[in-house]
Amino acid sequence: MTANNNKSRILLVEDDQNFGDVLRSYLEMHDYDVTLATDGVAGLESYRKGEFNLCIFDVMMPKKDGFTLGREIREKDKEMPIIFLTAKTLKDDVLEGFKIGADDYITKPFNSEELLYRIQAILKRSQPKPDPREEVKEFDIGKYHFHFPLRILTFNKGEESEEKYKLSPKEAQLLRMFAMYMNDVLPRSEALTKIWGEDNYFTARSMDVFVTKLRKYLKLDEQLEIVNIHGNGFQLLLKEEENV
Repeated sequence: MTANNNKSRILLVEDDQNFGDVLRSYLEMHDYDVTLATDGVAGLESYRKGEFNLCIFDVMMPKKDGFTLGREIREKDKEMPIIFLTAKTLKDDVLEGFKIGADDYITKPFNSEELLYRIQAILKRSQPKPDPREEVKEFDIGKYHFHFPLRILTFNKGEESEEKYKLSPKEAQLLRMFAMYMNDVLPRSEALTKIWGEDNYFTARSMDVFVTKLRKYLKLDEQLEIVNIHGNGFQLLLKEEENV
């Protein structure tokens, strides 16, 4: 799982307790939040319980070696950055690490500052790229104009039949996501996570209420429709006008 908080969280799995403590302290001095486990089984348990931005695994460990641990985590999360630490310098071992999907492979002993720079570089590369749609502030939705910062939805803007609606913060956030996904499926889980902060039964029911509200706002344009995509999410459709 990937962490979302500001301080990057690292899962360090190292069977040498003394070395692990020193390395954890060093990384914490540089503003990382570090969880230390001393064998592969404990490391997997820590991974399951926490959220992390990067993993550092020693290769030679009791109970479960670092390569096995790396493979198991790769099965669950293809994007999780992994660095292997080892005293081995054999070519086959290095290749094995990269086959598993390692982002880096560092042999002991190593320079602590070098490890720090490698961690910074990997974390920078793994940052999600910003969605350009997030920068859009105003949307044309059929016969409506939506100004997201002001939360104002206008029907037939500039005409005599103009009607304006002031949306609540959540209504505005949800309509913005629908507009960003116009004619595509908006995954329910994504909307719940971004707007409500979590995806569960109660937030899902709340979202259904807000979808009903948005349908009422948009009913003046017969070409617009919010449809329920069973088991997935919703879709804001702009139907093409039929030629008479």
